Amino acid sequence: MMNVWSMAGARLNAEDPEESLPAAVSWIDLLRPTAPELETVAAWIGIELPVGEDATKIGLSSRLYFDGDAVVMVATLPAGMDSAEPVLAPVTFVLSGSRLVTVRAHDPSAFRLLVQRADLSENGKPLTGAGLFAALIELQLDRMSDVLERLSGDIDGLSREIFRARASREKQRVDWESILVELGRKAETVSMIIESLASLERLFSFGTLAMRRWRQEADVQARLKTSARDCGTLVQHAGALSEKISFLLDATLGWIGIEQNTVIKIFSVAAVVFLPPTLIASIYGMNFEWMPELKSGLGYPLALVAMIVSAWLPYWIIRRRGWI
Repeated sequence: MMNVWSMAGARLNAEDPEESLPAAVSWIDLLRPTAPELETVAAWIGIELPVGEDATKIGLSSRLYFDGDAVVMVATLPAGMDSAEPVLAPVTFVLSGSRLVTVRAHDPSAFRLLVQRADLSENGKPLTGAGLFAALIELQLDRMSDVLERLSGDIDGLSREIFRARASREKQRVDWESILVELGRKAETVSMIIESLASLERLFSFGTLAMRRWRQEADVQARLKTSARDCGTLVQHAGALSEKISFLLDATLGWIGIEQNTVIKIFSVAAVVFLPPTLIASIYGMNFEWMPELKSGLGYPLALVAMIVSAWLPYWIIRRRGWI
């Protein structure tokens, strides 16, 4: 799908191009484009757009480069971070003259928010392609900041659930499997954000160089520098959350191990407690003809008392030593 936008005052206005590119267009957005759409836009701006494997290469020279008078930048951006299945995919930004071209296979919320913004002006002037690019990056950073803040609250809640004081019987009612699943989801989202921020840090360095080379307006360069500082702060925050999730994961596995050891300890104590009574019952269950106690009227109750005492004594010793 191809969306073409021009600036109408301080807002974006949708255009409907047919065979030629309208002169006033500021932003061409390609969402899951078809081959003819890619060819059309490539002919309009005069360069080949990196898609598919070309957009996923790790090398900086494949993600950040100049192509004639245009600058091509590829960043990895997340989408659907509030859902159970977030997505991380590359987004291509092309600045050609005063126009911005974006190519993407998923739908980060920053793109929708930019279209919905009521004021897209800088010092009273409508944003150019470079200004729209800076605004997109700012919205994306704001979105990831909100997600990290929400994740921080969720992780604090999980931490309280894991470490709060409980009675022994209450601990058995904790759903450790659900906690592990939640920690795994949080870790996946944080990992995506860290990967995205790493690609944005490289993009900021290259983008600032490109702005100076083009002698773009100083306000766009200043906004990119501010975004770069914000990105560094988010990297530190995301790293701290990742470490906390790893700690909580280790702690959860530790609690599970403790509960398993408690169960095994209970079975071990039960085996020790019931071993002497079992021995006594086994002795008097032998089928020998001559067993003096069988003739005694007190034989049965004495055997019962002996089994009770032999069971209570090991249990008393174990409790006194603090083994359970």
